[in-house]
Amino acid sequence: MAVSLPSARLSARIIALMAIAFISLFALDSFGSGKPFWDQILAFLIHLIPSFFLLIIFFISCKWEHIGGIMFILIGIANAPWIYKNNYAMNHSAGLSILIVLMLLSPFIISGILFLVSYFRSRKARGAL
Repeated sequence: MAVSLPSARLSARIIALMAIAFISLFALDSFGSGKPFWDQILAFLIHLIPSFFLLIIFFISCKWEHIGGIMFILIGIANAPWIYKNNYAMNHSAGLSILIVLMLLSPFIISGILFLVSYFRSRKARGAL
């Protein structure tokens, strides 16, 4: 069964937004450290910088699906060694580290692929290919 154009586009957007929301949850660890309120707010905003960056890429993907799709795939591939290395240093388990990398980065790669599928299907539907 082929993926239809609206479902690929919608699925890509939903998966990307859910992945960005999941990454944003990690910023909540800046609260409850006993620091003054405004220091915690500042730390929270600093922790959200990667989420803001991902949201910019998401908006690019909504406008130009091929560019955003490539960017999401590159984010997933480029961050894999760094996340693996840091997790392996903490837990000394290759399997667990690979699982963590897949859990964190596969939604970005999948949404990037879906953005590209949507882009190429829309070009084919318009007769541009």
